[in-house]
Amino acid sequence: MGGASLLLVGIATAVGLVVPNIFVSAPPLFGDWLPHVGIGTPLAILVALTVIIRRPPLRFAYPLAVAWTFSLALIDGWQRGIAGRLTTKDEYLHEVPGVHDIGAMLRSFSGRILDYQPDSWTTHVAGHPPGALLIFVWLDRIGLGGGAWAGVAVILVGSLTAFAVPWTIRSLGHTELAAAVVPFSVLLPGAVWVGVSADGLYAGVTALAIGLLVQRHWIAWVGGGLLLGYSVFLSYGLLLFGLVALGAVIATRRWAALGVALVAAGAVMAAFAAAGFWWLDGYHLVVVRYYQGIGALRPYAYWVWADLAALVLAAGPAAVAGLRRLPGSPLLLLTGAAVLAILLADVSGLSKAEVERIWLPFTVWLAPAAALLPASTRRWWLAAQALTALAVNHLVLTNW
Repeated sequence: MGGASLLLVGIATAVGLVVPNIFVSAPPLFGDWLPHVGIGTPLAILVALTVIIRRPPLRFAYPLAVAWTFSLALIDGWQRGIAGRLTTKDEYLHEVPGVHDIGAMLRSFSGRILDYQPDSWTTHVAGHPPGALLIFVWLDRIGLGGGAWAGVAVILVGSLTAFAVPWTIRSLGHTELAAAVVPFSVLLPGAVWVGVSADGLYAGVTALAIGLLVQRHWIAWVGGGLLLGYSVFLSYGLLLFGLVALGAVIATRRWAALGVALVAAGAVMAAFAAAGFWWLDGYHLVVVRYYQGIGALRPYAYWVWADLAALVLAAGPAAVAGLRRLPGSPLLLLTGAAVLAILLADVSGLSKAEVERIWLPFTVWLAPAAALLPASTRRWWLAAQALTALAVNHLVLTNW
């Protein structure tokens, strides 16, 4: 399957160079062909070698993931790779200075989603519920305003996936499998987009939510439910993440956890509704907004399969190769649910291009599949994961 996935990437690249109106310069990725190196180059290589050779335990997963993601981002340089990523006219920070009254912002949010109005939200704010913008407004309010702090915050939260995913698997009783997952979660090629796109932050939030949901205490279930409830106000597509949450609960067979989490998530939805934002109104309007822009022009016939090529580059060849071993494995419910969510998002036509970042919350749950590969081959597969990330980051100047 590894060879077939690379062939898919090659075909998507070749076809994408001749198909009109795909609106990406380095198909199937959203970015520009620009071979380059940076201060992060030797750092990223050092981190990759450390993980491949040492295969660290769970307690080192988070700091190594932070180091890996920062190193990859610094290949583009501090300003271009981190501090300036979220400050462009299409990004969240563009709107932060205009939010003087959070309550008023929430009440008027839906009315500013559609394009071609004097006060239309910028692209990323319009395309997401207000929970995403709120995070950056709150950072600004506590004195951590600007692109540098926002970029660092995204990396720090997004890197939690490297801990939360194997922690979840260990909490389900699969200790040896969890240990094998750790290095694959750390060296996930998707870290290229965790540093820095807000979707990396969403991945960290949702992964931690699942980790809490599979614990044995109701307080953890409340925490998981609150995070899951807030996640659907980060991105409309994260409603599909409920499949992963359901898979986690089925794996534990603790149905009380589902009930507690649903109540907690419902409380978050009620709070937003009371503040003036109704999720369904926002969703219907954002579908209209999507087709007001290049979403209406990007050809579905290309992206419905080329999106999967972008996913291959974000998940890495090891994760894809491991998927064929998923049936009958302890990962079937979690990783299988993530695969199902991705397929549903793909056929919806609302994810044409840029899925290397958009699908990060689901992609991180594909990484464990790599641990199902024979133990004698795992170092080679880890090297393939690292090389994928390094190749993408050195050959393409990604937009997120």
